[in-house]
Amino acid sequence: MTATYLRAGITALVFDFDGTLAVPTLDFKHMKSRAVETLRRHAPIPARPELPTMELLALVCSELPDEDAERARSDVLATVRDVEVEAAAQSALFPFVRPLFAACAERGVATGIITRNCPEAVRMVFPDVYELCSCVLTRDDVPLVKPDPDHLVRALVRLGKKPGETLMIGDHPMDIEVGKRAGTLTAGVGSGEADMERLESHGPDYLAEDAGRLMRLLGIL
Repeated sequence: MTATYLRAGITALVFDFDGTLAVPTLDFKHMKSRAVETLRRHAPIPARPELPTMELLALVCSELPDEDAERARSDVLATVRDVEVEAAAQSALFPFVRPLFAACAERGVATGIITRNCPEAVRMVFPDVYELCSCVLTRDDVPLVKPDPDHLVRALVRLGKKPGETLMIGDHPMDIEVGKRAGTLTAGVGSGEADMERLESHGPDYLAEDAGRLMRLLGIL
């Protein structure tokens, strides 16, 4: 077979979820506001507006005694989970997703998903995800979430794939960052939070309007 993805040596695809496979409905500013409101009950909040919710939580908890940190973490994650599930109820898979996974299975291309989202939200949008995808690692499944490369490296171990034969695909610069840090090929898709110009500025190996068009570019669909 002479499909593009075989010539490129790609035998595994790892996807972000929201904005890449599912319509993005999560308001990150709202989520962080709710999280900060909960976290403030446990500790002072540092002035670090650049930090995403999970990283801010980790920073605050690192300064607390273990028992206090665990209570703060549990309360904040419960708040975040509520926001994520509420957003997931308004989301849906992009139309190309199931044909994409079927085509990968037919061609022997391994598939994985890594997401900072919770498993409940992923299953709400994609109920049969664990049947169609070889590896799904949500926030609950890993000690460190992307852009830490550990999140992606664990997926590669599950899939039995090397970084050089894997393409990491996502709609946010952190998806490109995690791929570069883990040593995989990277692809940016303009179907979510970041526009094409912003994604291109981070130097992905591939760039497409959405993952469906990317799969056609690679010869998978």
